[in-house]
Amino acid sequence: MNRYYYDFHVHSCLSPCADNDMTPNNIAGMAALAGLQIVALTDHNSARNCPAFFEAAKKQGIIPVAGMELTTAEDIHLVCLFEELKDALRFNDAVDSYRIRIKNRTDIFGEQILMNGEDEPIGVEEDLLSNATTLTIEQAPALVEEYHGICYPAHIDREANGVIATLGTFPQSPPFSLAELHDGARKEEYRGRYPTLSDVGILVGSDAHYLWDIRDREYFLLLEDEPYSSDLVRHNLFKALRGGLQ
Repeated sequence: MNRYYYDFHVHSCLSPCADNDMTPNNIAGMAALAGLQIVALTDHNSARNCPAFFEAAKKQGIIPVAGMELTTAEDIHLVCLFEELKDALRFNDAVDSYRIRIKNRTDIFGEQILMNGEDEPIGVEEDLLSNATTLTIEQAPALVEEYHGICYPAHIDREANGVIATLGTFPQSPPFSLAELHDGARKEEYRGRYPTLSDVGILVGSDAHYLWDIRDREYFLLLEDEPYSSDLVRHNLFKALRGGLQ
């Protein structure tokens, strides 16, 4: 087994609140400079920049993961990850039917830029991506599972869009096996305060919206990687995540 330094929560220029410099190649390049080996792209309620990110990550030797930061009807953020890019894109299409369509105001929220693998703009998302969907926190895990993905609450140590700030505790239902902290140093604090976290695997994500938010390597998972291929590492990553990192 080998260490794989990760960040499973990064936004591209498709997210309205992210900087336009968060292009697929810039993200992959900065992640490589930071010493990361596995990175997930998780734009708000969309996976449409994931194909370009997969191309960019390959150039930098980064193992890419296709994802999305889903906003539930309760305004709770969930990180959704998929082993296969095609499943993430199918999930994207499914989520589209749960979105509440509001025209994006670029002067207020920012641009939502679709990119190709060469960092060339190929379109924009016209409707705001960062608002809540009509999917509840109870419904979302089943829909993610339908497309062979996994999901877990994002940045539970934050007030904005955190599950604990919204519900008052870490929920027993639905039974999440993972949770994300923004500040990894608070892991024992949160497990002490919320007993429902005692058997939940903890991941740490940057929630990067700017290139300088991408952190130097610190958090890692031990993964089997022989005989080496990026597909094998990604597959074993999802085995570990589905097991709650136990």
